Amino acid sequence: MRSVRARAAIGATLVVAVALVAAGLAVLSVLRTNLIDQADLQAEVAAREVAGQLALDTAYADLDLDDEEDHPVQVTDEEGRVVFVSKGLRAISGTASRGVSPVPSASAGATPSPGDDDDDGDDDDGGDSARPARGEVSSDDPDFSDGTATVDGKQADYRFAAVEATTPAGLTLTVHAGAPLAAEQEAVNTVRGAMLTGLPLLLAVVAGVTWLVTRRALRPVEGIRREMAAITASEDLARRVPEPGSRDEIAALARTTNATLTALEASVERQRRFVADASHELRSPIASLRTQLEVAEAHPELLDLPGAVADTVRLQVLAADLLLLARLDAGEKPGAARLEVGALVREEVSQRTGDRIAVTVEVEAAEDASYEVNGSRGQLARVVGNLLDNAQRHAESLVAVRVAADGAGVRVEVRDDGAGVPEDERERIFERFVRLDDARSRDDGGAGLGLAIARDVATRHGGTLTVHRAPEGGAAFRLQLPRAA
Repeated sequence: MRSVRARAAIGATLVVAVALVAAGLAVLSVLRTNLIDQADLQAEVAAREVAGQLALDTAYADLDLDDEEDHPVQVTDEEGRVVFVSKGLRAISGTASRGVSPVPSASAGATPSPGDDDDDGDDDDGGDSARPARGEVSSDDPDFSDGTATVDGKQADYRFAAVEATTPAGLTLTVHAGAPLAAEQEAVNTVRGAMLTGLPLLLAVVAGVTWLVTRRALRPVEGIRREMAAITASEDLARRVPEPGSRDEIAALARTTNATLTALEASVERQRRFVADASHELRSPIASLRTQLEVAEAHPELLDLPGAVADTVRLQVLAADLLLLARLDAGEKPGAARLEVGALVREEVSQRTGDRIAVTVEVEAAEDASYEVNGSRGQLARVVGNLLDNAQRHAESLVAVRVAADGAGVRVEVRDDGAGVPEDERERIFERFVRLDDARSRDDGGAGLGLAIARDVATRHGGTLTVHRAPEGGAAFRLQLPRAA
């Protein structure tokens, strides 16, 4: 039962079994109903034929009975007493009659007339209105009942029809004529036996076909599983699972699995590159600081204290950047505090007292008098600071910040009048540890993490960070954030 193939085969077999049983019962019911209807019709025809003869005052001995073995006839009077039975009929049930002895029979040589049984000749048309008029047969639908009859010593099941007729003398008689149910029973039993024989065979075929089809359909899944197990064991993320040529769900699963492996490979490769670049970036200031300290130990008069402090600061900034990137990669979500972007930008600019170029700030008047967003104040301040640091490194004489509305969001634009960013480099500069050729100097160009951190923070706040050409000819970094609800 743990196998998908087994569960599919069992499920399909059970569903087909329930459907076939329900259909078989319905077929048997319809077949039985139709056969009983035919028996009712035969019994009614036989009963009305005899009733018509009695209504014409035909004597019992002269009644013309067709096929008495298949259609036994019994006639009762108003008291329910048997007044006539067909040839060979010895016992009958299901007609609610009251037997008398001797029973008149067409074979007993009795020749009484139906009119002779009228004990009180005063019964006329003024009697029960439900009874047929004298010399007529009831036009109402006959009453049908199930019963048995013994004809020539053989007992069988019959379907009886009861039809009333009134003789010219006013005697009301009830004719019970039967139709055999042997054919109906045989047909129903035959169909039932065929169903009971064929049902297990059909269910076995359904189970077998379902098993084979499911096995064939799941064969590519087994190939995918084996390849994934091999990839896990070998840790070779460059391998891919086989993609079947079909266009079904399994092929989609294989394509999705390969896409996941591609993304995982890229993520692992990016992580390896990140570790290697971080190690390289840390090695340089640590080596420089160690060299200065060793020189100072041997020759105190040669100690470059400002250089040592600068290297220490670079180490501190790089460590903070790496820690922030690690938290972002771990999925750290920004806070949900509400903050005003215009005030945040003014506060960040006011704290930058050592910039070589004064930063100009322009905050457009908002319709609701504020530019509030949800997020982390520290992380967004870091984004603004990184953009300003980048502008200070490349600007000639201008660094400007502008806060304005942008549809349903807020746009913060940082511009400079430097050389700008080539169009084919405008996405690459947001990668980690990437510095353009004119920013290769570690003293001036940093570690190449500022813009990467800025974009990651913007993305996690539901915003975007892009670079364009500024009107002054330099770079224009645009940070767009959604407004707080």
